[in-house]
Amino acid sequence: MQVSTSQSNTYNDTVIRQFSIMAVVWGVVGMLVGVIIASQLVWPELNLGLPWTSFGRLRPLHTNAVIFAFGGCTLFATSYFIVQRTCHTSLFMPKLASFTFWGWQAVIVAAAISLPLGFTQGKEYAELEWPIDVLIALVWVSYAVVFFGTIGMRRVKHIYVANWFLGAFIIAVALLHIVNSAAMPASFMKSYSAYAGVQDAMVQWWYGHNAVGFFLTAGFLGMMYYFVPKQADRPVYSYSLSIVHFWALIFTYMWAGPHHLHYTALPDWTQSLGMAFSLILLAPSWGGMINGMMTLSGAWHKLRTDPILRFLIVSLSFYGMSTFEGPMMAIKTVNALSHYTDWTVGHVHSGALGWVGLVSMGSLYYMVPRLFGQKQMHSVQAIEIHFWLATIGIVLYIAALWISGVMEGLMWRAINADGTLTYTFVESVKAKTPYYMIRALGGLLYLSGMTIMLWNVIKTAQNGKAAVATIPPVAAHA
Repeated sequence: MQVSTSQSNTYNDTVIRQFSIMAVVWGVVGMLVGVIIASQLVWPELNLGLPWTSFGRLRPLHTNAVIFAFGGCTLFATSYFIVQRTCHTSLFMPKLASFTFWGWQAVIVAAAISLPLGFTQGKEYAELEWPIDVLIALVWVSYAVVFFGTIGMRRVKHIYVANWFLGAFIIAVALLHIVNSAAMPASFMKSYSAYAGVQDAMVQWWYGHNAVGFFLTAGFLGMMYYFVPKQADRPVYSYSLSIVHFWALIFTYMWAGPHHLHYTALPDWTQSLGMAFSLILLAPSWGGMINGMMTLSGAWHKLRTDPILRFLIVSLSFYGMSTFEGPMMAIKTVNALSHYTDWTVGHVHSGALGWVGLVSMGSLYYMVPRLFGQKQMHSVQAIEIHFWLATIGIVLYIAALWISGVMEGLMWRAINADGTLTYTFVESVKAKTPYYMIRALGGLLYLSGMTIMLWNVIKTAQNGKAAVATIPPVAAHA
């Protein structure tokens, strides 16, 4: 492919530095809110008796902050980093790339203001009101233009598999957001959904589960397929398997949403379809997990001395565990026990803290020194401490909620010989209190690790300077 003579001979890493720093900042903020609301479930007085600090308003603030602020900034940073280096070209339309940064920060700040004030559409992962939704759509379309424009200018014929996952994530999220957010504005910060009743629920969980499937899975698999081979200094175990993984995952995920609506007014055949595709999802998910793990063939010894690689590989173990647990929970008979219990919350955080969180941290630890002209992070020992704080925190968190959730489900189902309920609902809530304390402790450990990361990233940036990375003159392997 011919390259215009006006094309820059250096990578555009300014926007990547901005997104990387803000990813860590928003990670601390989002996880802090998570610890606060986890503590509120044990000590309700922490609500402070104020509407703005109540659980019902802070909880969507937490989910939006960790998913779209921390996760989103990480995805922007890593995708811009990966697409330039695998295509051997600078970012397409750098001013538009800059707009995606400032536009996304505006979305995050708008969410942080509007959600505590009670402005919400009441949809999971899609609470933000219509003016913010419009801004999200504008930023996302701009993101697509920059990403696919960069691929269009590539100096290598091949499109590396990480870009397939990142491209699919960008297209799918645009589709999901625009369709699910269709609404009729009633005032500046109030709107009504374009859908009603069970159709609204179906569209919402088509969006909700695929937000997990594409925003929190496909995009982060793009990271995995780039940063694991890079940090391990090994080729991907099977490039053919990575392509099979891509097409199987992308096709199957879109159909799994109805498993969120078992035993509801949704038609039974739709529920069964969602269950069937959820079970099929196990195969491509584990194929990708095995592919990432086996990339370490011949290099397993590096895990003893490389904490960044440990972040990336342990994240894959949580990915494998979560993608086994999810299909199992989609089975109707299992779902009859798990639905509406803490087991679901434990499953979500197994994927969020274990898979998304750890792979994000590992990827950022890889990028940050290179972005600031350093050979390594300011403190490798701090990375080690962060790893163990995060891992122990995750185990405490998810184990507590697994036990709490199964206990909760069994208590709800327990009946006496005369057919009356054995336990009142209040008794099931009281029984969960010790597990909620452990959950809060696990979250606090995870937050502590993230705070150490923020310190480490700031020190690395202060010690270094904005690095200028030159594009290789010959299109070699990325």
